[in-house]
Amino acid sequence: MSDRPSVLFVCVHNAGRSQMAAGWLRHLAGDAVEVRSAGSIPGDQVNPAAVAAMAEVGIDISDQRPKVLTTDAVEASDVVITMGCGDACPIFPGKRYLDWALEDPAGKGVESVRPIRDEIEGRIRGLLTELDVPVSNAS
Repeated sequence: MSDRPSVLFVCVHNAGRSQMAAGWLRHLAGDAVEVRSAGSIPGDQVNPAAVAAMAEVGIDISDQRPKVLTTDAVEASDVVITMGCGDACPIFPGKRYLDWALEDPAGKGVESVRPIRDEIEGRIRGLLTELDVPVSNAS
């Protein structure tokens, strides 16, 4: 087992918000945090507008694929952050749950995804402060 905190990001399709959040957390925390993302009904691919918006800030999520939410992933995570998955996320005692109300980038162009990307960055920075994890990339 690891003494690093682990965070799971969950949204319905695991194609936009949760992928951007995972990308930000990997980018800002480096190896200090274990990062997972999943969806209750995973899509076929990561939203191309989310990939493009993240690439604009130097974060490559093009190699990511939507993954199905499993009980094991929730059980293995210290913090579970849901983004519109409703009741599809299993609840385990002792886990910290946060629900981030973020606009869904599905079907939107990159110009509409940028504000969502930037809001996620701010929330990730706040999460790192709460977890007492230093930001490893001073971007």
